[in-house]
Formats: sequence, structure tokens, C-alpha cells
Amino acid sequence: MDAVLAADVGGTAIGVGVVSPAGDVCFARETATRGGGRGGVIETLLGDLGWAQARAAADGLALVGCGVGVPGVVDLAAGRIGPDVQNLPELAGCPLRDVVAAHTRLPTVLDNDANALTVGEARFGAGRGLGSFVLLALGTGVGGGVFLNGDLVRGASGYGGEFGHATVHFEGRACFCGSRGCLKAYVAGPDIAAQAREALAMRSGSRLEAIPADSLTPHHVFEAAAAGDGVAAEIVERVCRALGAALGAIVNGLNPEAIILTGGVAQSLERHMDAVHHWTRAYAFAAAYESTRLVVLRMSKASTIRGAAALFLHEASRRAGVVEDA
Repeated sequence: MDAVLAADVGGTAIGVGVVSPAGDVCFARETATRGGGRGGVIETLLGDLGWAQARAAADGLALVGCGVGVPGVVDLAAGRIGPDVQNLPELAGCPLRDVVAAHTRLPTVLDNDANALTVGEARFGAGRGLGSFVLLALGTGVGGGVFLNGDLVRGASGYGGEFGHATVHFEGRACFCGSRGCLKAYVAGPDIAAQAREALAMRSGSRLEAIPADSLTPHHVFEAAAAGDGVAAEIVERVCRALGAALGAIVNGLNPEAIILTGGVAQSLERHMDAVHHWTRAYAFAAAYESTRLVVLRMSKASTIRGAAALFLHEASRRAGVVEDA
């Protein structure tokens, strides 16, 4: 049976596996990105890809290609990771596509991890059958992907879908990108925790004070808000409003059939979707808002591996002149 070798490179873990053309993950495993005593990120990735190739051969699977999703913007044509890689800065400028292709001896497609998730959902998941949708991955950072008319919108230099750096507050919190008031600076996990620490430095009486500052997580903030903590509730409301402002801009600018929210922060926001809808409605045209669904989708590492495989399948179809079903 033909299958696709796939890898998702994250700041914490690397997931590698083999996926059937129907989107079934035949097998997969995770490795700590910088763990295992096997050197750096690239060495770990190549070692895991070698393991997957050996297992595929033992299982009688014929690998037709490889898809790799990575954090940061990617020059698709050059197969090179761009300069803006916050979580894995050592990969900036790396021609990873050619490195992987030489190691695996397989045709390889490299792209941003959020683009991989987007194509995976378009081909196999919640985006299947939709003519247009946007995916936002809310976790350690904020990734985004846009799927319109059967194709992924990458933009002129690969920055298409970078909604995490849309401005939601002109004089707002500083962002690693050098700007201020970016969506990421309010809704990404580390930034939610940072806002809590900043609030605790100025106010007392919060249950969050019982948690050591360096151990404070977004989960603590959402749990405290659910328990009625005023400081945490204000932070969560700010998260909802910032997200709603960005979603309103997406609704007005693209008017997609659906916006898919995924990632750890999105899951924590499930109980606050009324507030997210309220603020999205406040910032969007009423008719555009009514025609766009907001969907919270739970994903696993298997989902990201499936997305990386979808990257290869999508590009193979596109280069053959086949438009994906919409």
C-alpha cells in the first residue's frame, strides 16, 4: 500500500509517522525535540524519520513522499525556513526540505505547521466540503491558515495566515516580533501566564498568588476564572475580547464559511465561547458574522502528523493540476 512519511516539528516534541492517502495514521511516535541525547533538532528529526522508514518497510508500506510541518514562515519554493522562528530559532534559514529529501531519498514538501493543519482539515477533517475556512491554532503561539477555493493561501512570501500578529491594541503589550498589541501577545499560552504575573504584581487577593510565579500556567488562570477569581476573570475577558477583535477582522476581510479554533488555549476557551461570540459579533458586520461558523476542534499529535502528510498530497495534486474537492 502507498503511504506518506510525515513529521511535525514542535518546540517541545517532534511527531513522526506514516499516513495512508485516506488520512489514516498507520503508526506514529513522539520524541522530545531536544531530548534523547541524539544531538540537535535536525539530528533528532532525521533519526525519527529513519525509524519510520524502517518500520514502513517492515510493514510493507511503499512511501511515495514526505511532508514536514515546522513553526515559522517557510519559503515553499526554496524549501527554506524563514527568519521568524520564535520557538526553534536554530532552524532559522535552514534549507530543511533538501536536508530531509537527501536523508530519506523521498520527494519532500516543507511548510508552516499551521498550514499543515489547515490542509489536513481541508482534506481529511472539519474543513472537508467547505469552500472557504480559516484555522487558528492557539497554543504556545498563534498560528493561522487560510483555505480558499480549493487551495491554501500562502501569500507573496509565505506570511499568509499570520493572524497572530494582527494588531488588536495600538499601544498594547510588546510582542517578540517587535510590534505592540499583537493578538499573540494576549491569547498565546505564555502571554496569558505573563499577564497574570503582571496583574499579581499590582493587585492582591487572588487565588493565583498561591502558585509560584514561574509555575503559573494558562490552565491556572482559566481554572481560577471559573472559580470566580476577579483577577483571572479580567484576564480571560481580555483574551476573549482580543480574540473576538481578530475574528471580527477575519470575518469582515474574508467572510469564510467557518473559522476553526484549535490548540490548548482554544480548548480552555470552550466554556467562554459566548464571550468570544459576543466580541466577534461586536467587531464584525452582522451579515458576515451570521454566515461564518466558529468551531472549536480538539487535536492530537496524530492530527498534526496527518496534516504534514496532507501537505505532500496537496502539493502533489496541485502540481499535477488537480484541484482539491471543496
